[in-house]
Amino acid sequence: MIRLLSVTAMLPAMLCVATPALAENSKPQPVPHVDRIPAAQDIPYPGTITLNIDATDTRQGIFRVKEVMPVAKPGPMVLLFPKWLPGNHWASGQIEKLGGLKISAGGKPIAWTRDPVDVFAFHITVPEGASAIDIDLQFLSATATNQGRVAMTQNLLSLQWNSMSLYPAGYFTRQIPVQAVVTYPEGWTAASALTATVNGPVYTYEKTNYEVLVDSPVVAGRYYKAFPLSPRVTIDAFADTPAQLVAKDAQIDAHKRLVEQAVKLFGAQHYDNYHFLFTISDELGGIGLEHHRSSEDGVKPGYFTEWETSMPSRNLLPHEYVHSWDGKFRRGADLWTPDFRTPMRDSLLWVYEGQTQFWGYVLQARSGIVSKADTLDAYAMIMANLDTSKARQWRPLVDTTNDPIIAARKPKAWTSWQRSEDYYNEGLLIWMEVDSILRKQTKGKKSMDDFARAFFGINDGDWGQVTYTLDDVVTTLNGITPYDWQAFLTTRITETGAPAPISGFAANGYTLVYTETPTAYFKANEKGRTITDLSYSLGMVIGKGAEISAITWDGPAYQAGLTVGRTITAVNGFAYTAEKLKEAITAAKATSAPIELLVKNGERIERFAIDYHGGLRYPRLEKIGTGEGGLDRLLAAK
Repeated sequence: MIRLLSVTAMLPAMLCVATPALAENSKPQPVPHVDRIPAAQDIPYPGTITLNIDATDTRQGIFRVKEVMPVAKPGPMVLLFPKWLPGNHWASGQIEKLGGLKISAGGKPIAWTRDPVDVFAFHITVPEGASAIDIDLQFLSATATNQGRVAMTQNLLSLQWNSMSLYPAGYFTRQIPVQAVVTYPEGWTAASALTATVNGPVYTYEKTNYEVLVDSPVVAGRYYKAFPLSPRVTIDAFADTPAQLVAKDAQIDAHKRLVEQAVKLFGAQHYDNYHFLFTISDELGGIGLEHHRSSEDGVKPGYFTEWETSMPSRNLLPHEYVHSWDGKFRRGADLWTPDFRTPMRDSLLWVYEGQTQFWGYVLQARSGIVSKADTLDAYAMIMANLDTSKARQWRPLVDTTNDPIIAARKPKAWTSWQRSEDYYNEGLLIWMEVDSILRKQTKGKKSMDDFARAFFGINDGDWGQVTYTLDDVVTTLNGITPYDWQAFLTTRITETGAPAPISGFAANGYTLVYTETPTAYFKANEKGRTITDLSYSLGMVIGKGAEISAITWDGPAYQAGLTVGRTITAVNGFAYTAEKLKEAITAAKATSAPIELLVKNGERIERFAIDYHGGLRYPRLEKIGTGEGGLDRLLAAK
């Protein structure tokens, strides 16, 4: 008798026959990497490097470089393109803009090989009998903003030596002598902290070392005006047009007071000469970058000519100037590096940038570059931004010091939840709280002014670097007045879930409030950035073309489902304008109906309802009580 099996019963047996036993997956091993790049040593480099740069091709934005590098012996050698740059806080070297690299000796080509791991390094073999190698390369400026910062236009250029030179591995950069010669367009003027001998368009710069060279950039242009501020300090101003360089005496006098107030504050100067390399342009890329004896300061047109509304941009020069003391002279020990290959560690940026932010706003008020009233309004915006940020629930301030390395300052969709480089402004809040504690503990006899002089005012005339740790900061504070500064600062930089540390302002006499009318400073900030800022009502910012540029995490717009990058087309049935949206926010106070938006997302039009009825809200500071408080004294000229 034959028994028939069902297909279901037969299936397991069939699978067993049809499926072969699985072999073990392949498991490769990593190819070992031997680091053949010599570590930097604090020994002199044998010979002086010469750089000859042709910066005349302003039509195509090309810098052409010829570099001669003496060599002591034949054999393997590594050349480095600067990678980790002071003031940038991350590996920001623009190696992608390097072009046409050719290396030779005695007229014969030398083959180069890029390091397979560190792509900023080039391996060569120096031939027998060679006393020097010749390096030819170009630095190709961005020609549009989507390529990066534009460094050359037909009227202006920004020459950063690190972008157009290689240096030998194995040496501290301060031990590498270098001399540079640059040819600029006919009729142009060039400015730098480096002294130069000028012969028409050819500038021959003083011999220096590679560290100082990189720290001494050049700005050059067709339209130039010098504004001496003191025997040592000058604004070297360049612009797209001569009209932008017309400044009133009162405006320059305020900048003179900036220098006076800074020197009074710190009690020392860490430069032999200092140059604000100042560009007013909508063609050359904007910038704010500190150097020991100069700063690169780039703003949009209107700095002098639209003085009544340019106050948000006028914090730039006080901030970068303070960096000569804080960040360049005194520098976090883990941030200082012997060359431009060694990675930087940014853990103390809440001192480096945070306290610079603190003093930048103080000095703008003390000097009158920005009025006290406008400075108070700027503080209100800083406080409100951090006070409404949900990101403090999960990410501590000290972790934001890693943000330059993590994000490289690329745009984020959810900044209010991810956080960005909050060590700037939250650092300011912490140092304001320190000021209030110093005043309280000493019954008004001591303040942050005493810290500035004790910490940054040492070694007058020294423009080397003195590094510090958190313990050094604490020791200096305890020298002013005993307090558990270690615990206080550690808590502030590591805490999560706590409110923003704005209590220092209240202790110093001012509290944050919201009103339905924006301050003049708030409106100027909107104008300068071409935005409509509704952060404290709808929880959103609208940029050019009605595109949403920011959404506050867990705010009304977030709750409605909106996100960054969408374009608003209509408000409550009317075509979108900023005024229509503000009118709708005000009208919603008297009704329970939501504010309805039509929003374009690609080819799709979507309807969103924002259930918000709190009216327009704009931050400002309100004085507590009467009489002079700590903040009043802090902002008063000395």
